[in-house]
Amino acid sequence: MAESQSFLAKLFSSLFKSDDPEAEKKRRIKQIAKNLSKAKYHFYKNDEVLPAFAKLLYDIYKAVFPAKAMFMAQENPNRLKALAVNYSLSEEEHQLIESLSEEGIKAAAQGVPIDQLEEQVRQNIDYFLQLFNGEKIARIEALYRKLMIFKSFCSFDFYFTLKKFDSSLKEGEFTTVPHFEKINAEYISEDLKDFLAVAWLLPEREDWNDMIKFFKDTKGNEPVTLNVWNKICNKINSIRLSRVFEMMIQVITKDPNYIPDFTYNEEPIVDNFIDKTRNDAEKTLNSIVLAQQNNKIDGILEQIFGTTSIERLTNYTATNSALYERKGLGTFDYVQPLNYFKAFLLDFVKKDVREFSDLVLVRGTWSTQALSAPMSNAYHALLETSDTILAFDAKIAEDAEIGSRIKTHMPRAERDKEAKNIIGTLIGDLNDEAKTMLVDGTKNLITIAKTTKTLLEDYAKPKGEVIINWKELDKFADHPVKELGVGVYKHIYLFVQLMQNCLK
Repeated sequence: MAESQSFLAKLFSSLFKSDDPEAEKKRRIKQIAKNLSKAKYHFYKNDEVLPAFAKLLYDIYKAVFPAKAMFMAQENPNRLKALAVNYSLSEEEHQLIESLSEEGIKAAAQGVPIDQLEEQVRQNIDYFLQLFNGEKIARIEALYRKLMIFKSFCSFDFYFTLKKFDSSLKEGEFTTVPHFEKINAEYISEDLKDFLAVAWLLPEREDWNDMIKFFKDTKGNEPVTLNVWNKICNKINSIRLSRVFEMMIQVITKDPNYIPDFTYNEEPIVDNFIDKTRNDAEKTLNSIVLAQQNNKIDGILEQIFGTTSIERLTNYTATNSALYERKGLGTFDYVQPLNYFKAFLLDFVKKDVREFSDLVLVRGTWSTQALSAPMSNAYHALLETSDTILAFDAKIAEDAEIGSRIKTHMPRAERDKEAKNIIGTLIGDLNDEAKTMLVDGTKNLITIAKTTKTLLEDYAKPKGEVIINWKELDKFADHPVKELGVGVYKHIYLFVQLMQNCLK
């Protein structure tokens, strides 16, 4: 009769179950607590966490403490990344990577022509990129993942949690047996969540042999033996399967919907290592190339102008360029070469080149006018370029066409994208214009140099074939014709070299 009444009570309860969410929540918590009491691991009872839980954490803490101390002593967080990659490389591969280091490239640069150095470094970069096939990358990434999961687990603050069970416990001291007491479960709920965040990252099935061997080979010892670490992992996996920790947290926090939050943020250390090695190598190579290029430029400037300090422009300057660069608006890319070009036009084209050109083009009798046309056109174009550069520089002044537009938009550029884009476009257009002047001007100088070389060869002949009145020109020249022509050719040759280096 009693069994019949019990059955009917359950039936009516299921048919007329309350719609009250709070009542449903309490019912679920009650059921979870009942399941927890029947679990294999007895860590919780009557709103208290039992010493058995503290004993579990203490055994783990004692086993992994040497590993935790090792990680704490490692100041550079990127050290493990480098170790994981380097550990997987052969001695020959290490030597290749060393050749791409700053020290390696600088050592190789001693006494080696810059072109040969560039080719050598480029080849080494190509060989380096071929080292990392899919299999090797996967192996390195897998090892590093284990290392980071192991580090995260060992770095958990076991001591902070255990001290709640035994206030006399001392950190890192394992000579005395602790006396753990049961404690109010509310004191431990957050600690338990934090522990799950690292413990549940441990793979259910994993071969840790390569990681332990890694420590032995790189550190000289095993912070945890493979046997001990496997036992810890097996224990964690067993507890995870029982779901006892999840049920404890659900009951303690009165949250039947609690789900552990544990994620491993993948970091592609091999790709980052490859990119850094390649970028550092290219940066070092570029700095060496630039240094040699600057030295070469300074040498040419000394030969042409007798100084390396040349400033002939007023507005298209390094000072203004630095101001725009600081604000992220762009830079004047051709300040130096345009200054050099302006100086060369004033100091040489309008003097020595003009004297030679006036002599051969005005007073010279050419065998055919077609031979003089290229030099004549190039010379007059250069004279116009001088005025063009002057006008170009003037329009950047604050009260001029381009300068006033830049000045108007500057105050809004940092917060107004449209204003920033307008200034960026204006600066870009100025750079394009400067480059065009330099390229076209250099071409005209080359034309004059080629013609001058032809004229010098013609002058050396018993009888001129290009200009037929050399003897007459000798009488009108203020300086010896050959000397004047050689000077023009040499200066233009040097200046063209200067432009080639500046415009690379």
